[in-house]
Amino acid sequence: MAALGSPTSQMDAIPVDGPPDPRASKEAGMNKYTLLCALLASTNSILLGYDIGVMSGAVLYIKENMKISSTQVEILVGSLNVMSLIGSLASGKTSDYIGRRYTIVLAASTFLIGALLMGLAPSYPFLLTGRIIAGIGVGYALMIAPLYSAELSPAMKRGLLTSLPEFFITFGILLGYIFNYALSGLPPNINWRLMVGLAALPAIGIGLGVVVMPESPRWLVMNGKLNEAKRVLRKISSTEAEAELRYEEINKAADLVTNAEKSDWHGQGVWKELLIRPARPIRRMLLAAVGINFFMQASGNDAVIYYCPEVFRAAGIHNKKELFGVNVIMGLAKTSFVLLSACYLDRFGRRPLLLLGSVGMVVALGCLGLGSTFLEHSSSKPTWAIVLCIVAVCADVSFFSIGLGPITWVYSSEVFPMRMRAQGTALAISVNRLVSGAVSMTFLSISKKITFGGMFFVLMGVMVVASLFFYSFLPETKGLTLEEMQTIFEDQNASSKSDKEMTEI
Repeated sequence: MAALGSPTSQMDAIPVDGPPDPRASKEAGMNKYTLLCALLASTNSILLGYDIGVMSGAVLYIKENMKISSTQVEILVGSLNVMSLIGSLASGKTSDYIGRRYTIVLAASTFLIGALLMGLAPSYPFLLTGRIIAGIGVGYALMIAPLYSAELSPAMKRGLLTSLPEFFITFGILLGYIFNYALSGLPPNINWRLMVGLAALPAIGIGLGVVVMPESPRWLVMNGKLNEAKRVLRKISSTEAEAELRYEEINKAADLVTNAEKSDWHGQGVWKELLIRPARPIRRMLLAAVGINFFMQASGNDAVIYYCPEVFRAAGIHNKKELFGVNVIMGLAKTSFVLLSACYLDRFGRRPLLLLGSVGMVVALGCLGLGSTFLEHSSSKPTWAIVLCIVAVCADVSFFSIGLGPITWVYSSEVFPMRMRAQGTALAISVNRLVSGAVSMTFLSISKKITFGGMFFVLMGVMVVASLFFYSFLPETKGLTLEEMQTIFEDQNASSKSDKEMTEI
């Protein structure tokens, strides 16, 4: 097999019968080692999913056991999302400095400490402190899992591998619901501690799994570790020709985006290029990545899941076992549809599934608003209205899992150029976390003012605006390599420029 070329004489590595076929990386099949690495990295996302699922039930017992108010419940639930903003913002610089692989370890370790503190908490302040620490770990995990997967994936499989974090989030939610149901019969001073403390187990597994994971080849090239990057590319590529082509594309992109010595590069100057004097294509990337992350959380999906028991208690379901049973049904629907979306994302593309999911959420939230409003004004609580609400909630989370859920992580991690990818993705996901925290901490208070039905109608309006935004500002990225991504964000008037002019930002 031909050896990969050095950056100073790449032609030496090209086979004598011609250069590597440019289609090699796009038509490559699934590499099993790449799939394993993406699965291990994405397992980080179980941490957030499990917390979302388990806290929806645990807060009922925490409130009773610790005698805390509804406002304190909102602060407790929302604090993880707000503090994950810190982890998200820091993760870009951290992953540029210490690498993607060790950032995964940092995310799992931080969450582990937080989970143990929550499970052993003797008081509300202690519990809140553990949740704050866990939130920082979640922020790191949400950024690094899809970014790492995107940087290892071939173009034609990137949608599937980069959407795996959302599958593990939904799987974590389902696990949380199952443990809620299984542990609900224990004494209230024990069950919630086991519910939140068991999150430490996947964190330990994730930290151990990093042993078999390689560093991102793009990070290695940007830091001058070229021989190591070549070795990684051979392991994650299906053929030598594909590895050759991917190395040349990555090295060319690294030369274009920075004139500094690669061995001294740790993400310097990126914030200035992103926020202070961004080129027009970069502004469009920021608008797309920040916009999809904003609407992902403004849709209220996390809050609906967190407070689903409260919604159904208002609808007339008061038995905790029944409440948790509805949650399990919702979790199964959510997990099934995110897996379906992940399998077809590279076939149908990002835009069709995103628009299908968003329009479906508009319809589901409208039905949920109608059902909730009827129940709020009815003393008899008719069965058909309760069934409508249950079906509408399941439809809402299912359409979210088809579109916004997986595609937000895919889009955020793939649109930015290599030099800006980590910190651009971190900025977009920090908006995600900020909006998630704001919605989670105000959902109950606003719902008390305008009722649950009114709140669902507001969320329906948000998703109408979101659908229009996605249609107008998010181009299709299916099938493009990360190094080709910038071209679709260029000016319409620039379409006649040469490839070189289109990639120089």
